[in-house]
Amino acid sequence: MEHLRTSVWGPAEFVGRPPWWLVGEGLLAAVLGAGAIVGTALFGAWTGRLSLADGEAGLVCAGALALYLSFAGAGRALVGIVALLGMCLALQAPQAAAGMVLAERGRVQSVVVTSVEDGRASDGSPGRYLCSVVDADGVPLKVRIWRGCGKTTRPGDALAVVDDPEGRVPPRGAQTGPSASGALFDIGPWITALAAATFLAVVRSYRLSYPAKT
Repeated sequence: MEHLRTSVWGPAEFVGRPPWWLVGEGLLAAVLGAGAIVGTALFGAWTGRLSLADGEAGLVCAGALALYLSFAGAGRALVGIVALLGMCLALQAPQAAAGMVLAERGRVQSVVVTSVEDGRASDGSPGRYLCSVVDADGVPLKVRIWRGCGKTTRPGDALAVVDDPEGRVPPRGAQTGPSASGALFDIGPWITALAAATFLAVVRSYRLSYPAKT
């Protein structure tokens, strides 16, 4: 049972509080791991590099973090949890990164609705309404807008959207004012969970001695 606990959750061979340097290592791994996943998505969205902005680089970072914990001797269950949370964060980060970019350099413009699509699922459950829109010059936007598009929206209505002047991030509805902190808040629970699991995995990986090889 002791061997099973050690292999699943980590040895944690210390008495009382963990050493200060181990706590520092855990905090550093947690910050760097979560920061790398979010940072690559943000850098990709800011510079227009799709290989970084679409979350693929974040998945690589999540895999590298799990690999580091595995080599450090962390418990298998905690490594698996970190890998799963890292993948989830990598998939959520692109939308948040796009929101942060629009919050920093986006401009609000008025567009005109040309059609409204009921986004309800086939089983009749509630869904989003999607509006096709054109800008002030009559040029259709390549994406459909759901923020600000609702049941009462009709063709010819005006909507406010936030647009990236450099065209690197798709426009989105400005029903609520764009906010970098608000976009980051959306993935805050994922960041917190990943950082906590990484910290715990590093702290519990501590061994006083390693078993001799046979």
